[in-house]
Amino acid sequence: SAKAWEPAGSYPPTGLAASVAGLPEWIKAGCGDAEYICAEKGATFPGDTCPPSLPDLSGHNNFATDVLKADPTLYGKLKDRKTSQGVGLAKCLKTGIDNKGHPNIKTVGLVAGDEDSYEVFKELFDPVISARHGGYASDASHPTDMNPSNLLQEKIDPTGKYTLTTRCRTGRSVRGFRLPPACSFEERRELERVIVKGLMSLTGDLEGEYFPLHGSRSFEGKPTGMSEEKEEQLRKAGNLFQEPDSTLLLSSGCGRHWPDGRGIFHNKAMNFFVWVNEEDHMRIISMEKGDNVDAIFRRFAQATEGVAKVLQGEGYDFMHNSHLGYILTCPSNLGTGLRAGTIVKIPKLSARKDFKDVCGRLGLQARGTAGVDSVSTDGRFDIS
Repeated sequence: SAKAWEPAGSYPPTGLAASVAGLPEWIKAGCGDAEYICAEKGATFPGDTCPPSLPDLSGHNNFATDVLKADPTLYGKLKDRKTSQGVGLAKCLKTGIDNKGHPNIKTVGLVAGDEDSYEVFKELFDPVISARHGGYASDASHPTDMNPSNLLQEKIDPTGKYTLTTRCRTGRSVRGFRLPPACSFEERRELERVIVKGLMSLTGDLEGEYFPLHGSRSFEGKPTGMSEEKEEQLRKAGNLFQEPDSTLLLSSGCGRHWPDGRGIFHNKAMNFFVWVNEEDHMRIISMEKGDNVDAIFRRFAQATEGVAKVLQGEGYDFMHNSHLGYILTCPSNLGTGLRAGTIVKIPKLSARKDFKDVCGRLGLQARGTAGVDSVSTDGRFDIS
């Protein structure tokens, strides 16, 4: 519902925001209130109610469709179930049916609409989680350890010649709210309010400011969001997420009501960032030049602890359980939800034909510095 300080004009949930008006039609289709249906992109699976039977999955290649193909009776068992917050299987599965696969990575093909999705649809989620994480039993306990003292003190790059920047990122979800694929317009605004309250309570090196996306009307302190110039500056530096220009995100429902309720917090030193309400409730990034993983991790552990205290004061807490660790939207990010990475310049090693295989054997992934689909032209890679 509109507040007195909000400007007038077309806007979610009933209309589209002016800031998405110039985007292609196939993106705009996922930025309103409705589920993403776009025949041009093959996005035709309903997100609210499962059809009586699945479409032909013979051309699909993701973890979720692998499980469904291996047990053709599973869909029938799960398709009419709902979580306590009203999330059905269609919401979780739509992105994996709409998107058959990806040329560079094997996608999960499944998202959680709320915390209960992992339990209500466990016959699908458990084997997907196990396959994606290289084996994880349905009764296993997750050893979450966020103690910086347990980090190895060995330097990644003793010479200082190869490592350009190092970063650590994780996600956190707030218990009691549905996750971004399923949350309502009002839920997203309340999430922004409580998360930003927590972030604005941080002190010392972590003290900073919150910037809603340009065109967002959800935040009273900045009723039209950040300036276009600020947004462009953050994006150019690789510190801010894009509009939802991926059918994986659009089909999952993460683009609905864009850009309302979304934004970024950063500290004064610009080495600590929190994305609010993109693919997860919170995506937390701590980074700096060089290879000081210890300082990066300590900053990030201190921040999550500070935000948790404020949430608890508001009657909320992070989603976490002993089996899955921290609960996030995509099963690939469960556990600590942690991804540590470094941008390195290694032109000779990366020129080898077996470079990606070498990384794979070490349990690492090499990507171009602009994301999973990008290529490197100067030997710079994002290794994580």
